[in-house]
Amino acid sequence: MTRVAAIIGGGVIGGGWAARFLLNGWDVRVFDPSPDAQATLGPVLDQARRALPGLTDVALPPEGRLSFHSDLAEAVTGAAWVQESVPERLEIKHSVLAEVQAACPRDAVIGSSTSGFKPSELQQGAARPGQIMVCHPFNPVYLMPLVEVVPSPGTDAGLVTQAKATLTELGMFPLHVRKEIDAHIADRFLEAVWREALWLVKDGVATTEEIDEAIRMGFGIRWAQMGLFDTYRTAGGAAGMRHFMAQFGPALQWPWTKLMDVPEFTDDLVDLIAGQSDAQSGHMTIPEMLQARDDNLVGLMRALKANDFGAGAVLNAHDAQLAAGSDLETLGDVSRPVLTGARTVPLDWTDYNGHMNEARYLQAFGDATDRFMALIGCDAAYIATGGSYFTAETHLRHLDEAHAGTRIEIRTQVLEGAGKKMHLWHEMRAGDRLLATAEHFLLHVSLETRRPSAPSQAIMETLARVASAHAALPWPEGAGRAVGQRP
Repeated sequence: MTRVAAIIGGGVIGGGWAARFLLNGWDVRVFDPSPDAQATLGPVLDQARRALPGLTDVALPPEGRLSFHSDLAEAVTGAAWVQESVPERLEIKHSVLAEVQAACPRDAVIGSSTSGFKPSELQQGAARPGQIMVCHPFNPVYLMPLVEVVPSPGTDAGLVTQAKATLTELGMFPLHVRKEIDAHIADRFLEAVWREALWLVKDGVATTEEIDEAIRMGFGIRWAQMGLFDTYRTAGGAAGMRHFMAQFGPALQWPWTKLMDVPEFTDDLVDLIAGQSDAQSGHMTIPEMLQARDDNLVGLMRALKANDFGAGAVLNAHDAQLAAGSDLETLGDVSRPVLTGARTVPLDWTDYNGHMNEARYLQAFGDATDRFMALIGCDAAYIATGGSYFTAETHLRHLDEAHAGTRIEIRTQVLEGAGKKMHLWHEMRAGDRLLATAEHFLLHVSLETRRPSAPSQAIMETLARVASAHAALPWPEGAGRAVGQRP
């Protein structure tokens, strides 16, 4: 059964939440009294549909149903998750949460996107305080994994566990903040950096552009992969953090920063900062900047994904979850070509012509071969015992274009599967369009001798069963061809 998420407030953050749930297969109901709610949410959803699928190497579930509601009770009735993203005024939040609790299920998670209020403040006067917690995301919510999950001592522990499990299913990283504090964890760092940046601009030490360059050309890149403490641990050399603190600890006594002082927001200061900011990036429209931001985030996180590091490890875990629960037995009827790939073409797979480049076709087909190997039993556990299949020959045909955002499927037919040999035919399609084909010939090899060897009896039997079933299929058009071969 499709689960329902109710999004209360359809602004930038609420819209990001709506996109995150919707593109992970949830039905989403949006409540926002603004007559422009649908128009505001539309561009956010368009950005998410373009960017989020590019983070995954398997297919996201079918998109859920989106609906807009003028009645809050109608929106939250039957919802498993209610996310409040209304303005940061406590009296407004109290009023909205009271209406939510009057109509939503008692076992629904009620999360607040607040960046500053503590959960105990949100729970004041609530009918069921234990149902309310902070679930503070980061913009853009549909791409950024971090969600600070902040309960109060009175929050139901079972609902906290439920919330963390749901966020993980959405491909996010729930950071359980064990002690409530104003602004939680991450925003306290942002506030400190923001204060110091304001002083540097006000005192004429640096411009907004120079400060941004210092971050994005330096420590911002390091923090994206290692955070703060691991970065400093490596700076200590072989002796690690202890040496770093001994060497640089005394500097904390020096008056380097003005973290506890805030410059007065005079008109002159606002004009100075706004003017420098416009000069810095005014050549781009806000939509252009948002698209560049999303493209860059996808690229950075895919690089981390390749190393299974930081946010990339979260993405890999999400992929594994989406692909779980399918092996050859669960596929049932194998008389037809086997589904071995389903994904969306990511942004960084395209070339100067705007379509998927040759190397990525090979990667997609190689992934399909790996998937088929796993389905017949040649998985990581088997390979660890000393046997695997090596590709001896490959032939690709490019028949139609695939662009970023194209949803592709690959189905695999076994042309031969006996003894040491495995001969596969892959077809890549976007709906009814045949985009490309690949023919792979593989030999089973002993990883110890690096020579052809017989696979396990179980693999031989499974492969032979599929090959026998596929023998009744027509011989694929194009199979056996070579480059330059005359038709």
